[in-house]
Amino acid sequence: MRKWTVQQVIDKILEDMCGGPKISPTCDILIAGCPEQEVVGVVTTFMATFDVLKEAVRQGKNFIITHEPTWFNGMDQTDWCENDSIYLAKKKYIEEHNLTVWRLHDHMHMGSQVDYIYEGLIEELGWREYLREDEPQPWIYEIPKTTLRRLADEFKEIFHMDTIQIIGSPDMEVSRVGILVGGGSLGLGVEVMPMQVMERNRLDLMVVGDITEWTICAYINDAYQMGFNKGMITLGHERSEEYGMKYMERWLQERFPDFPVSFVDAKEPFGYL
Repeated sequence: MRKWTVQQVIDKILEDMCGGPKISPTCDILIAGCPEQEVVGVVTTFMATFDVLKEAVRQGKNFIITHEPTWFNGMDQTDWCENDSIYLAKKKYIEEHNLTVWRLHDHMHMGSQVDYIYEGLIEELGWREYLREDEPQPWIYEIPKTTLRRLADEFKEIFHMDTIQIIGSPDMEVSRVGILVGGGSLGLGVEVMPMQVMERNRLDLMVVGDITEWTICAYINDAYQMGFNKGMITLGHERSEEYGMKYMERWLQERFPDFPVSFVDAKEPFGYL
């Protein structure tokens, strides 16, 4: 059995995924731990929450690959929280258990022609045959006709959600669906992008991650109020992207047979009263 260091694993992931590091500056950095540490097991997850860290320790794994930040801000900067009690407690736990945390975000989304977060979502939904090439990104799907209510119920089961936010009539007919995961539904720097995607692709339904209530929400709500066959399902950032990291479990197992790899669901952050 070959022994791998954290840095060797990182290097191979980036090489196989993108042909090597492609994005600079990037948030894909070592968040905690040592690059020379020997890897005894890997956990993939949407976010290295405290519960995910504890589960990694319980499983005897020491390398966590997370898609989103560990330190509560986009670039995982820590100058603002060096004396913060929550940061210090989490950092202490990571150090006491010899954990290493690496973030894999930019290269998953933009390092190659494949967006691996969408790959995992498409696989979880079973929608690969419905993917249309109307856009260069994997956003547009033409599914067998259903209703917003039935699709919402399917999503609740697939994504383990007790409740789901919608705009539109629950009984509206749905066939042409757009999906913008995570922060993509904020427009990727172009605030009006989600509305443009919906209009030019004649979409019945938009499935979103993050939302701004005065953009795509207001647009679809006005459409619904004026009698257009338009609707929206909100999954939230975590639920819309978590399954890309589940996809990474098998992707990594195929490349690293020398140590165990498991996916740990960070889970939806909200409870509902």
